[in-house]
Amino acid sequence: MATQRLAQRLHGIAPTIFSEMSALAVRTQSVNLGQGFPDVDGPPEVIARAVAALEGGQNQYAPGPGVPALRQAIARHQQRHYGIDLDPDGEVVVTTGATEGIAAALLGLVDPGDEIVVLEPYYDSYVAMIQMAGGVRRPVTLRAPDFRLDPDELRAAVTDRTRFVLLNSPHNPTGTVLTRAELQAVADLAVERDLVVITDEVYEHLTYDVEHVPISTLPGMAERTLTLSSAGKSYSFTGWKVGWATGPRELVQAVLAAKQWLTFTSGSPLQPAVAHALDDEPDYPARLAAELRERRDLLCAGLADVGLEVRVPEGTYFATTDVTALGWPDGMSFCLALPERAGVVAIPSQVFHDDAEAGRQLVRWAFCKQPEVIEEGLRRLAAAQLHA
Repeated sequence: MATQRLAQRLHGIAPTIFSEMSALAVRTQSVNLGQGFPDVDGPPEVIARAVAALEGGQNQYAPGPGVPALRQAIARHQQRHYGIDLDPDGEVVVTTGATEGIAAALLGLVDPGDEIVVLEPYYDSYVAMIQMAGGVRRPVTLRAPDFRLDPDELRAAVTDRTRFVLLNSPHNPTGTVLTRAELQAVADLAVERDLVVITDEVYEHLTYDVEHVPISTLPGMAERTLTLSSAGKSYSFTGWKVGWATGPRELVQAVLAAKQWLTFTSGSPLQPAVAHALDDEPDYPARLAAELRERRDLLCAGLADVGLEVRVPEGTYFATTDVTALGWPDGMSFCLALPERAGVVAIPSQVFHDDAEAGRQLVRWAFCKQPEVIEEGLRRLAAAQLHA
C-alpha cells in the first residue's frame, strides 16, 4: 500500500523542462538563452579556497547541518544585509542548493492534505515536491503584463486547510520583485490565519533599481518564516549546489530532519569556500547585478526589435516575452520550433502554470550570459523567420 500511495503521488510528474530544452540546445548547437546558468565563473579567490580545501584534506563528510564556518558566515550575511539575528548552531542548515532546501522544507513540514499557496508561474521543482509531500497546491497567479500580486486573489486562495505560503521573490520566471506592500499583504494574512511562509530568495542580490525585502523582517513574521537561499546565483557557482535554510529553530530542524535522508551532507570542500565568499567577497553580488542589468537591457531591447512584447524584469536572470504577435498558438510550439528556425533556445513559461491561459503565450529568456553570447542569439533571431 505504501508503494502504491507513493506511486500515486509521483504519477504525472514530468521531467524538468530545463533538462529537455538544454539537451535540445546541445543537439541543435543552439545559443542557450533558456536555462539560467552563467557562462563565467565567480570570484577566483573563492575557487582557490575550494582547491585549498580539496588539497588540504577536507574531503570527507561534513556535519549534517553544514560546516560551522559556513553556518556562521550565513548568520553574519543575514545580519549584515538585513539585520536578522540567527543562532548558527540551530537556526541555520546548509543544503545541497536551494533545490534541496525546497525539497527538505516541504517533505519535513507538509502533511498529506495540507494546502500550500504558491505564486504562479512557479519554479517547476515546487510542483514536484508538493506532490511528493502529499500536499495540495493553491496557485495565485501573477498575471501578464505586470506580474503583480493581487491581495484579493491571495486571500481567496486560503482555506481552512491552508498551512503554508510558498513565496519566491525575486520571482522566477517573471523577474518580479515583490514590493513591501505586497509582502505586507502576505504577512497580514499569514499572521491572521497562522500560516508558515517558506520563502525562496535565491536571487536576493540580483535586483535592478528596486529593494529586496525579506518577508521575515516584517512584524510578526520572523517566528513563522523559513528562508531559503544559496551561493549559486549570487556568486555564479550554480554547479556547486551550496544553499541554506534559515529561520526559527523548529522550522530549520524540520528541514534538517528531511535533509538527512536526502543527501545527509554534500560539498565538504566547497562549504569553506562559500564561507569565504560570504565574508570576504561581500561586494561581488552587487558588481554582478550591475553587469546583469546591462545584459538585461541588451536582451530586452533586442527581443523588442524582433517583434516580441517584452516585460523588463526587476530582478533575477530572466525576461519574459509574449509571442502572440508572431501568430503562434502557444509558447511551447514557438520554443520547440525556435532551435531549427533560429538556432536559439528559450523556455515556454506555460509549463510553470496551472492556469493554462495565463501562461500560454509567454516565453522566458535568460540574460546571465556574456554580452557576445546574447548578441549572437539576437543576431540569429533577427535573421530568422519567427512568425508561425
